[in-house]
Amino acid sequence: MEPTAPTMRLSQFRAEEYVPALVRIPAGWFLMGCDSGQDSEKPVHRVWVDEFFLAARQVTNADYERFLRDTASLSLPPPFWSDAAFNHSEQPVVGVSWYEAVRYCEWLTSNTGGKFRLPGEAEWERAARGGREGALFPWGDATPQSLPGYADRCGGHWKTGPEPVDRGESNAYGLYNMCDNVHEWCSDWYAPGYYAVSPERNPRGPETGERRASRGGSWRHYVKMSRCAARSSIPPEFKYADYGFRVACDNPE
Repeated sequence: MEPTAPTMRLSQFRAEEYVPALVRIPAGWFLMGCDSGQDSEKPVHRVWVDEFFLAARQVTNADYERFLRDTASLSLPPPFWSDAAFNHSEQPVVGVSWYEAVRYCEWLTSNTGGKFRLPGEAEWERAARGGREGALFPWGDATPQSLPGYADRCGGHWKTGPEPVDRGESNAYGLYNMCDNVHEWCSDWYAPGYYAVSPERNPRGPETGERRASRGGSWRHYVKMSRCAARSSIPPEFKYADYGFRVACDNPE
């Protein structure tokens, strides 16, 4: 397993309060996909991903509130903004379309001097694996239901909305909620057969499409934690109560 990358805050940016804690994801090869998964996850193929940085946690309501405050003339609150099941400051923001997630990244870039964006599918899966080659989940192959505390987290209070971010254990890279809580938008267009034609280095998805790729589990599902290789997608204009996002960044130093 690769060593855990440290979580870091980019203090050199001029608006430090806007900058999320970022984790360095080292460059390297990994096996993307799952032979025992859905057809869209096949074939398992070797992929190289350049080094990048990924937010340690999903974008929260508190984070998104700054964006809304700064762009009040251009941005509207998400449809669940006033719902008590979704508006705790440390819950991940939900009901954000792909376009709004991209706009948030652009706003974050303009306010910090960093270059923020949504992660690609290959980047997301490499980060979720945390260096565990071929494992079904960030922790290994054990089912989520067998994990200590799963029943308390998922069978108790976590029923009507997502839980606050980073309450569980991080993966080996120091990333929280990579396979649970809310689905996360990725930058790629989605195509179920893309893996058969995907380039070996830094795949970015099809050139066009009708649906945008997403990754991770959802509070709405009976099994709330997804496999690292599990793929999902919806049209980019959709705003669902279990869809959020986290930001990626290139070469921030």
